[in-house]
Amino acid sequence: MSVDRSAESSDGRRDLVVIGASAGGVEVLTRVARDLPADLRAAVCIVLHISPGSPSMLAHILGRAGTLPCRAARDGERLREGLILVAPPDHHLVIEDGHVRLTVGPRENGHRPAIDVLFRSAAEALDSRVIGVILSGTRDDGSAGLAVIKASGGATIVQDPEEALYGGMPTSAIANVAVDAIVKSDLVASTIVSMVKGENPSPGAPSETPDPKPPAPEPNPARGASSGSKLPRGPLEGEPVSAICPECGGVLSERPAAGVVQWECRVGHRYSRDTLLEAQADSVESALWAAVRALNDRAILLGRMAEQGEKRGQMRSARRFRRQSDAASEQAQIVLQAFAGAARTTLRRVVDDEEDGVGEEGAA
Repeated sequence: MSVDRSAESSDGRRDLVVIGASAGGVEVLTRVARDLPADLRAAVCIVLHISPGSPSMLAHILGRAGTLPCRAARDGERLREGLILVAPPDHHLVIEDGHVRLTVGPRENGHRPAIDVLFRSAAEALDSRVIGVILSGTRDDGSAGLAVIKASGGATIVQDPEEALYGGMPTSAIANVAVDAIVKSDLVASTIVSMVKGENPSPGAPSETPDPKPPAPEPNPARGASSGSKLPRGPLEGEPVSAICPECGGVLSERPAAGVVQWECRVGHRYSRDTLLEAQADSVESALWAAVRALNDRAILLGRMAEQGEKRGQMRSARRFRRQSDAASEQAQIVLQAFAGAARTTLRRVVDDEEDGVGEEGAA
């Protein structure tokens, strides 16, 4: 049976399941596929973060694990109950008018396919008929899309971050969305089945109330005060924050969606908080190394010019070039010292207190 928006049921049944996973997600996805029943009355779409040039075996793995057929999504095909569709490498999976579309739109959080793209499009297409599921992964991918599903009346499930191999994505989802169920991997499938039928999560998979968000920092009364510094002031309370897109160099602007703030450039690259912070750290590191290289190159060139001046008997010019060469070398050392300090402080990955010990090592 196809999933058709015009055929929306009035009994609370939900017929589209969208699942997002990243690092550590293959194992739990395999378990979910194994436990889903053959008569599942819902379509299932999955985004797993994978390298663009890597051939994906996920559809083959999931198809062998359970009774539901699974294949890589094809552009334009209709959603069908009991069929699992997996986003292919380097393509976003989008839900539109009961069909799936494959696009090569801008990357989000550095990923294509991106979890948020699938989640947002599903909520826009099918409103309350959607079940969003976040599984193992690093950083905070998927939180914004899950918030949109929740705001549209859909249901939300998050893997218990305590048992997830990488708890970053589940932890972020719980912190940003009032999720309906936080369950261990062996209960994800049964919770999906209950929600597809319009039931509340089973007694074995109770909903949990997420910890409240930490309070906003107190405004700094000294912010913006005149101190003679040439550094730009920080934003005032409530003032939108702009930054530079790490991918294309365009201006990033805040884009709140269902209570979760992301940053988007005019091209369409989109970043969550954690991903933008890490991308900025990479840019700062690259800039510092470029400065060291440029200063060293300048020191070498000035030193060579000093040598040439000495050979020609132009001692005054030679001394000037030698002083400038030594100054450039000293400045390169200053930048190296600044980089060493930044590596211990501002360039370190930002981790909330609640995430400590969850297992965030490694890249998504």
